[in-house]
Amino acid sequence: MTLLKTENLTKVFGNFKAVDEINIEVKKGEVYGFIGPNGAGKSTTIRVLLGMLKPTSGHASIFGKDVWKDAVDIHKRIAYVPGDVNLWPNLTGGEVIDLFMKLRGGTMNQERREELIEKFKFDPSNKCRTYSKGNRQKVSLIAAFASDADLYILDEPTSGLDPLMELTFQECVMEAREAGKSILLSSHILSEVERLCDRVGIIRDGKIIESGSLDELRHLTRTNLNVETKQPITNLDEMKGVHNVERKEQILSLQVDSENLDNVIRHISQFGVVKLESAPPTLEDLFMRHYEGAGGVS
Repeated sequence: MTLLKTENLTKVFGNFKAVDEINIEVKKGEVYGFIGPNGAGKSTTIRVLLGMLKPTSGHASIFGKDVWKDAVDIHKRIAYVPGDVNLWPNLTGGEVIDLFMKLRGGTMNQERREELIEKFKFDPSNKCRTYSKGNRQKVSLIAAFASDADLYILDEPTSGLDPLMELTFQECVMEAREAGKSILLSSHILSEVERLCDRVGIIRDGKIIESGSLDELRHLTRTNLNVETKQPITNLDEMKGVHNVERKEQILSLQVDSENLDNVIRHISQFGVVKLESAPPTLEDLFMRHYEGAGGVS
């Protein structure tokens, strides 16, 4: 069952096309990773999905409803966490959490609220003006995960959190998925996306350039090899599909295109393999490879 869908979604500001005919689909009970550098169009897409911006062309729907026309109804069933949270300075963190939850409507889950406050090691009694960026982020995260939303839209949600709190956030996402909830996660932390997401979409210059499950996308990346042999390996640099060959003491490290892996392993085996370590390609490998020759990652 599809909860969120865009069809050729486009948003233009003057002569600048921020989002260019993108197609995204988030199904029930899955985490969809939306990745790309700053300025690629992630936040603009999310603002359209939230009904904050009207699309120039194309269509976007959540729960089968138009995101622009039916935004009020849609917001009753979603929870949103931005990457930069602004709060009322004279209210306490606890008061803001309660306010956010009441604005969504429905019954407040007080037990879940207290559980999350404990998990995020958050003091809700302080005024918001005293909070660091990380603590402001916690306010939004606690309010979101304490709500009984069907879809979570998270735009750089761990910005400002320390590594321990990032792990707590990841636990919350996995709990939500296990409960059958859906999550659209926009993030630049590729390890986070790789750990959490069932499928990913890579956006560049307003266009989706790749999308699919991690297994489906990994055929486009290179396998990392660390090799130790009895005799020095010759002619390796000349082989098709071999990249970034480096020697570190007795270990030779290299990257191999997946389609050439069999031939490279056969060649290496001639020199008497003492040790061979193979690491699957990471999402970061895929991401960086797509941005090679495109000005790098901003």
